[in-house]
Amino acid sequence: MSLASTVETLACFSCEARLDPNALETLCHECGMPLRVDLDLPVGNPADLIHTDDFSMWRYAGVLPIPRSDAVSLVEGFTPLIEVGEATWIKDETRNPTGSFKARGLSMAVSAAVLLGAERLVAPSAGNAASALAAYGAAASVPVLVAMPEDTPRPFIDECRHFGADVNLVPGTISDAGRWLAANRGPRDFDVSTMKEPYRVEGKKTMGYELFEQFHGDMPDVVVYPTGGGTGLVGMWKAWDEMERMGWIGDDRPRLVSVQTAGCAPVVKAFDSGAETTEFWEGAETTAYGLRVPGPIGGFVCLRAIRETDGTAIAIPEQEMYDKTDELAAMTGIDVCPEGGAVWAATRRLKASGWIGAEDRVVMFNTGTGLKYR
Repeated sequence: MSLASTVETLACFSCEARLDPNALETLCHECGMPLRVDLDLPVGNPADLIHTDDFSMWRYAGVLPIPRSDAVSLVEGFTPLIEVGEATWIKDETRNPTGSFKARGLSMAVSAAVLLGAERLVAPSAGNAASALAAYGAAASVPVLVAMPEDTPRPFIDECRHFGADVNLVPGTISDAGRWLAANRGPRDFDVSTMKEPYRVEGKKTMGYELFEQFHGDMPDVVVYPTGGGTGLVGMWKAWDEMERMGWIGDDRPRLVSVQTAGCAPVVKAFDSGAETTEFWEGAETTAYGLRVPGPIGGFVCLRAIRETDGTAIAIPEQEMYDKTDELAAMTGIDVCPEGGAVWAATRRLKASGWIGAEDRVVMFNTGTGLKYR
């Protein structure tokens, strides 16, 4: 077993240092920042690289770092676009295994970790990532340890244990869970935390490839995305860069909108102030647990993606988020999570202000099932 032949190197998002892709790596050896997978991709017809008989994210195996034959897969990805208004769609990620978009990243990360020899997989999580890691660890027969905030809703905790993972509950936020894990993991454990290994981005970038297909070789004008660690935002941005290099699209990009809550908005604060990096958000408070990430290590990459696509960032008050969660669910029949409600609130605000125009085609992401929050 080996990585796909198109894999060239691991490169640092910050200092561009190069690392060996055939080794289990987390952060850059030079500066400690996140790594990306650089691929040598062919120029040509998309039809030559998309396996249309595979109804999962692995239909894009030609642009992924793991061969399809070595994938740890539970049939993730290729989620539907549901029209909810004129020129407005929801990309409904609840259709993934364990009910969230985290399945994409963890399918890829677990596949790579197993291929490269990991013996146990560990990660801090606010809920959905832990559930997905536990499921894919079970599918790969690899032990899993997760650390979660002690106020994580019970369904997430029970789901992890259902899949055989060891669960440790920690007071505080995902950052506190990460500190506990750093102090307690074993020497042979491999950390698959958000942006602390390079392959979760590769799984999340398939959302960008799916939008290309679902818009028949075109792109929406605006993508509105809830941002905690930011892997999906970065992944789609990377996907569109790859598509341009392969000649699939030009240099136009969907404008990326990063949505956070008023109680934890490090990306919004940095964007509004013109900063190039995020600062740790003290006293983070929100029950949209996927957005309660006070210190995203990849925050600087999120800011780069937003600015390079002429996007924006917006924070939504807690009550408005829940009002819009219920409104969108009642309007569509979709199982909307609070993060999806924040996205709907942001979209409504941006349309009212004119930032989103009447003719703009808008895709909103509902990143997971809302039932686990109840």
